[in-house]
Amino acid sequence: MVISQISNEDNLKKYSNIIANKINNGFVIEERNDKLPFAVLSKDAKAVDHSFNFLICCVTLGLWTIPWIYQTYVSSREQKILVAIDEDGNTFEENCYFG
Repeated sequence: MVISQISNEDNLKKYSNIIANKINNGFVIEERNDKLPFAVLSKDAKAVDHSFNFLICCVTLGLWTIPWIYQTYVSSREQKILVAIDEDGNTFEENCYFG
């Protein structure tokens, strides 16, 4: 019984550390439930400066097109992640695809 209690404490520490690291990286907690335990975190979309990217694209003779497209379609989206502890006591992190 003592071993399972120690492992539960370790898992809760891992869970709390992951959430703290995500918050330091700019994520915000949208929903948190400490009974189950899980947390949904989100990070706002970044604005892309298209005029600056166009200038760089012209200077590099079009080589900057691929990073510009990547910034526009991938990096500038809002990110949501789920951090939780599963039934086995393992901490995991997944991308959220729901609203």
